[in-house]
Amino acid sequence: MEIQTIKERLTLSQVLAHYGLKPDKHQRLHCPFHADKTPSMQVYYKTQTCYCFSSNCKTHGKAMDVIDFVMHKEGCTKHEAIEKCKQLAGVDVTITTPPSAAETLSRTAVLLRMFTYFKNAVYNSKPAQEYIAARGLDHARLEIGYNSGQFHHGTRKEEALIQSCLKVGLLSEHDRPGRTGEISYRPFAKHCIVFALRNQLNHITGLYFRSTLNDQDAKHFYLKDSIGLYPGYPADDVIKLIITESIIDAASLLQIKGITDQYSVLAAYGTNRLNDEMKAAITGLGELKEIVFAFDNDEAGNKAALKYKEELQILLPSVKFIKLLLPCKDVNETLTAHNEDVFISLLQDRTADFFLSTEKETESGAKLLIESSVDVSAVAEKKKLSEKDPPVSVLDTTHPHKLRYSADTAHYYVQGGLPKTTDHLKIMLVIESKATALKARNRVDLYEDKQVERLCKEVAEKLQLRKDLLEADLYRLTDLLETHIEKQLQQTSPEQPAIQVLTVKERNELESFARKPKLIKRLNELLGQTGIVGEDRNRIFLLVIAISHKMPETLHALIQGSSGSGKTRLLKQISDCMPKESVTKLTRLSDKVLYNFPEQYFMNRLLCLEDIDGLSEEAEFAFRELQSNGELNSATSIKLESGQITSGQKTVKGPIASLACTTRGEIYEDNMSRVFLIAVDESAEQTKRIIEYQNKKAAGLIDGQKENETKSFIQKFVRLLKPYSVINPFAGQLQLPEEAHKIRRLNDLLQSFIKMVTIINQYQRTRDERGRLITAIEDIETAVAVMLESIVLKVDELDGSLRQFYEQLKMYLQKQYGAKHQHVEFSLREVRQALKVSKTQAFRYAGDLVNLEYIRQSGGHINKGFTYKISYWDNYQALREKIKHNLDEQLKVIKSGTLRNASGTLEPA
Repeated sequence: MEIQTIKERLTLSQVLAHYGLKPDKHQRLHCPFHADKTPSMQVYYKTQTCYCFSSNCKTHGKAMDVIDFVMHKEGCTKHEAIEKCKQLAGVDVTITTPPSAAETLSRTAVLLRMFTYFKNAVYNSKPAQEYIAARGLDHARLEIGYNSGQFHHGTRKEEALIQSCLKVGLLSEHDRPGRTGEISYRPFAKHCIVFALRNQLNHITGLYFRSTLNDQDAKHFYLKDSIGLYPGYPADDVIKLIITESIIDAASLLQIKGITDQYSVLAAYGTNRLNDEMKAAITGLGELKEIVFAFDNDEAGNKAALKYKEELQILLPSVKFIKLLLPCKDVNETLTAHNEDVFISLLQDRTADFFLSTEKETESGAKLLIESSVDVSAVAEKKKLSEKDPPVSVLDTTHPHKLRYSADTAHYYVQGGLPKTTDHLKIMLVIESKATALKARNRVDLYEDKQVERLCKEVAEKLQLRKDLLEADLYRLTDLLETHIEKQLQQTSPEQPAIQVLTVKERNELESFARKPKLIKRLNELLGQTGIVGEDRNRIFLLVIAISHKMPETLHALIQGSSGSGKTRLLKQISDCMPKESVTKLTRLSDKVLYNFPEQYFMNRLLCLEDIDGLSEEAEFAFRELQSNGELNSATSIKLESGQITSGQKTVKGPIASLACTTRGEIYEDNMSRVFLIAVDESAEQTKRIIEYQNKKAAGLIDGQKENETKSFIQKFVRLLKPYSVINPFAGQLQLPEEAHKIRRLNDLLQSFIKMVTIINQYQRTRDERGRLITAIEDIETAVAVMLESIVLKVDELDGSLRQFYEQLKMYLQKQYGAKHQHVEFSLREVRQALKVSKTQAFRYAGDLVNLEYIRQSGGHINKGFTYKISYWDNYQALREKIKHNLDEQLKVIKSGTLRNASGTLEPA
């Protein structure tokens, strides 16, 4: 029974997800057990098996269940695979004897088995998938099943399961026998999606069914004797709790990360079923501070919210109660009509006004505020209008997600907000007859005259209104909405990813981390845990530059490397550690695209360009100006309402921080003086490190989830940092080498980088009387150590990738030819074979070195190939050591001067 129990509790989809495998829309995937260019493995969710059709596969000819799959994937014995499956199932599976025909399974066992079956059935039912998608739900993220009513047909031999289903109510005996005379069964809640209810031990103790058929009178069903909560009991440390009116509403919120990160969600089973079990679970939450009722905007929902608030307030006197004002009838309808961000906005704007207003009227002896089926926002608006009616032609924007316009003909409501652009005016429009209070709801683009005309015709027939008056009202409403949108666009920037607010617990953990010694080193170690292999100095260098996007004075980096050297991957990995709302990643730029962004879009933003080699001169100039001046200004033509064309000015504001990649760093003369130059490591040792990482990743020895968690931690740390002004008392005591390329700008870059190191260490630095952070000696030492290679590159006339090639070439000649290495002739074929570079790279490097007079042609022929000799054998390592020694000596002097300062302050003696 042990193996059978595992198969019942562990689904194939769970196993595939554990190994990071996701079938395509045809339920096929690349077989993980052989080299597979095209998907050859078919997944059968109905039988919980998979089969590889390739004859090259070691598993060919046998369908695999979950245990077989794990056994082949882990390369282990069947016993070890069973143990692994126990862990994946998350339950303690013990060996038991098979039940006899007279025995039945326990209620929790049969519900767990059947809900697992129902979840798998979703993958085999297109109608179920379509219904779930139509409700705005994602069955891949939520636990949703589907009951097709066929589950008992294949269980004739499992009499215990049949009897168990009869006992819990999933089956009932049919009054008519089957064709062969045997007992036939009628399934409960056929053609319904299924949700599990769980007890305090997280065991399934009940099932809820929602019909997918529109012609069915009863829409939802609870299995008999069902107890438990959906989605389960809230955790003990919950601070904020959202209570929805229905399970569908709760499921709608559970798939929104911005909500689940800060709130726990619990479903009431309707307006009259916030039962004793739910109340006991809620009142047992010792850390609870706030309850938000996300009930329907109708009479029943509003009364229920007020009723439950009064009941719970007696038990929880210190808890704050909120009624969420939804723009549509309920949570699920709001989700399907709008995007997820509307809930984040509604929760940010939540207040207790609803409960305060109802309590005030109740205490005064007046009738309860909720008198009809009008939603709560309409009631609030009616109260305002009774005190002072706004002019008929005015658009009421009191509620941002439910705009109101009243005319003599009808009331008009725009639900859920307005589009963010001016090229269309698609809205959810509710038209309410003043005479009958009947409503018509439609989605319409007010810029499409034919749509408006057709809508007016249909609404006129439905609400018994005049079509011409409706058209006149909608044209007036269109003008008002245009004006409102233009005003919003002038005041706001484009829609950005929601900014994640740090919780108190997260902030405390991050501040504790920020106060630890050697913080920059700790951040570098975290970067290594995100999957950045090697590049120890470059990765922390780039992270500091990327973080500068939050500051008034930003930094920029140009990552140099040959094709396929990993420069783009390094850029992507660093940008992934930045908050998503602050990053823009672009593959290419058209000539004038940067001039066309909204004015404030790039303010304190990190701009990442994967390859700037293909930029046109116009695009390169715009990018350079945005880096240097922090602003783009362009003259443009403007068409006035009269039709006259006149001139105007368009501005795009920064500042930006930027990361960009290139293979030809030496051609960007203007850019090189504005940015830090960073050369990726193209050594053989780095190649070995990358291959070792790739192999471990493929073998499942590296936890991808852990890497993502580390990235998320760094993102939160960046959100914690605040932009301070910085003063460096030692700024005048550190001199760069005179040989450096454009030393004025390099010195400015160094001082800016030191400030950024100080900013990152802000929880360990003192501030002066004006609130400015004061740089410590440790900040300068860290900055110089991290920047050293970039400073050397500024001194060197060879760019990063060319310098690495030249050093490898000299090392090869020394090793191959010994004492004669400076005078030996070599061919490019010999070099590219020895150094393992491509023909294109070898010719490009050779051409550059010839132009710079480091090597020269010494013989050969164009048809047979040239030979070369080194004409300038420089000592790059000696130059590097000279610069490093010079900077180290200066730091020693600065430190000794600080130690002699009797005042004990950070200012130099």
